[in-house]
Amino acid sequence: MVDRPNTRRRFLALSGATMATGLAGCSESNASGNGNDGTNETTDDNGDPPADDTEDEGDDEPEGEDEGEDEVESPELTLETEYDSREEFGQPGEGVDDFEDADEWAVVRGTAEPDEEIAFEGSQSLRLAGEDGGNVIVEREIEPTDLTDRELSLAVRTTTPENVAIDIRLADASGGSTHHQLRSVSYGADDVGWFRTNPGAFQEGSTPLERDAVEEIQLIVYNTGDAEVWVDDLRVHDKPESGYVVLCWDDGTPDFYDTASPLHDEYGVNAVQSAVRQWTQGSRDDVLTLEQLRERQDAGDQIIAHGSHVFVADLEADQLRESLERDKQWAVDNGLQGGHYITYPHNSFDQTVLDVATDYYYAGGFNQSGDVNLTGVYGFDPLVLPRTIGHDLDIAKRCIDLAAAHRQCTILNFHGFDQENTMAQDEYEELLGYIDSEDGIEVIDFDDLWTMRREGH
Repeated sequence: MVDRPNTRRRFLALSGATMATGLAGCSESNASGNGNDGTNETTDDNGDPPADDTEDEGDDEPEGEDEGEDEVESPELTLETEYDSREEFGQPGEGVDDFEDADEWAVVRGTAEPDEEIAFEGSQSLRLAGEDGGNVIVEREIEPTDLTDRELSLAVRTTTPENVAIDIRLADASGGSTHHQLRSVSYGADDVGWFRTNPGAFQEGSTPLERDAVEEIQLIVYNTGDAEVWVDDLRVHDKPESGYVVLCWDDGTPDFYDTASPLHDEYGVNAVQSAVRQWTQGSRDDVLTLEQLRERQDAGDQIIAHGSHVFVADLEADQLRESLERDKQWAVDNGLQGGHYITYPHNSFDQTVLDVATDYYYAGGFNQSGDVNLTGVYGFDPLVLPRTIGHDLDIAKRCIDLAAAHRQCTILNFHGFDQENTMAQDEYEELLGYIDSEDGIEVIDFDDLWTMRREGH
């Protein structure tokens, strides 16, 4: 038995700023790396798949619970949001490249050309395209720059979301590099509109990057078919002093209440549950009751919205609004304080879903992948958060290692121990022990993450 109080862990602020961000997310998909057929693999400096033996060890100490940090407060729970979080926090940090001069970027693979018809900011973006599974790579040199405590985000738009993964590769003069990758975008959508990605570290190159002397930025689109991606507004952000993990469960399965929650209590960590309103209201035998959800909320867990358990991107706009509003009103009526945050079922979202969701939710997502799929805490799109399917213990541990080493956040997703998308019960207990023993990692919830996102820079 772990000697810890049965309360949620607390964490402190980041370098030069207090914390920022809350999230929510879920999607049912296969557990292959990219959410489609798993073929979007990271490549090395020559565009080839790198070796898979370069995992990082975390060495950052989290700040203590008793050092005077302020209690993180949730936004007031109301039916509608006070503001559009995606507009309010659309351009965090400082600008690095606005893509007004496309000649700054050399084309290594595929095609790249300025597009004056589609832009996130300014007069143009850079359109990247590849055919028949061909990747796209563009790169630019920069003055030697210290990114030890900083990371990048990028505005992205694509009409081929199921075919692509997005990678920001940083390199130094000695050939060291690190890939920062968004492994998956969305399922079943033709155009998700503009969103910001703050991709977490996926893998080191064959030589580790000297982050205090970065001299090259590469943008890579991994492609499983035909790829069409626009990029714009590259920005830089500070890093926090610690790494973070969110334990996110979906669908309100009995395993969460009967098995996982006692383990969370034993280790003194909190979790997030994405509840399906229709299933709970319908008193389905295989989902938690409202009373059980409230019990777990009282114990420190966060209960968030799962939306209608359908492909919401397939709904007409009026149906979508009615559905999201009904789910949010249920959370308000029943005092489910995590109702500000949403998980899109089946990783299904598009531009319309994002536009409507901001009227009722502050944060959520996700871009769901079966492989490492981390995020920075200061630069992500509030409603397009990434997460990793918790189907494999080794992958989950690698997520923890990378989150600690690079001071980023991993959102791990689970459903039920009898399902292929969730690791076995004994492995889950081993994972909690691994998190507990790891330096530089804290278990947080969406209020914590959302606070970081709002107050970070």
